[in-house]
Amino acid sequence: WRYYMEAPWTRDAHVGADVVQVAPDVSGLVEQVAVADNQAVRRGQLLFVVDRARYAIALEQARAALAERQATLSQLRREIARDRSLQDLVAAEDAEVRRSNVQKAQAAVATAQSAVDLAQLNLDRTQVRSPADGHVSDRTVRVGDYVSAGRPVVAVLDTGSFRVDGYFEETRLQGVHAGQRVDVHLMGEPATLHGHVQSIAAGIEDRYRSGSAGALPNVTPAFDWVRLAQRIPVRIVLDRVPAHVQLIAGRTATV
Repeated sequence: WRYYMEAPWTRDAHVGADVVQVAPDVSGLVEQVAVADNQAVRRGQLLFVVDRARYAIALEQARAALAERQATLSQLRREIARDRSLQDLVAAEDAEVRRSNVQKAQAAVATAQSAVDLAQLNLDRTQVRSPADGHVSDRTVRVGDYVSAGRPVVAVLDTGSFRVDGYFEETRLQGVHAGQRVDVHLMGEPATLHGHVQSIAAGIEDRYRSGSAGALPNVTPAFDWVRLAQRIPVRIVLDRVPAHVQLIAGRTATV
């Protein structure tokens, strides 16, 4: 009874994990999908491919433009070398014009090289890869779909980010501190997991003030018509998870 009443504990806890919303960096038709929903993936593994033909053509065009600018620069440099060999036979004004043209041609070559680099980057980005080790979730993309740059079409749940978020009543926070050992019981699992407190939230959203910062955690109260203790998020890191225990984001826990 003393443990139940005085020890810091809560049944309002859930397994959490980072979910990366994966969006293509280029737009186009999807020509290949390499993963299925809930599939385990490794960092850098191919998820899907955007049609490469258009970006391959753009790269060839950029390379051709670069070659043209380089040829122009080479010609101007040969003319400068010829002027030097002729020495006094070339007017100083003409020599200055040629030097100016060389500088402009050098700038044009640099610009064309940047265009090649960008075209190569766009071609590389047609292959969309997993940003982390994890599991594919909410895969909505299909072969033939048109995807837009910056619009997420696949989610990857980062399995390296699993933790437990416990919501403790403020009256039970006394004695809770970073580094404290924690016992975690997942609903439906007989095994007790062990972890430690990583951090305690420094603020939650004040639902009764219009000026409250919207970026703070919004913890829904159980009742609005009585004055109940606020619940404060406490992040718990699991030290070791047995192989037979399946961590699922959103799963209920008691800590």
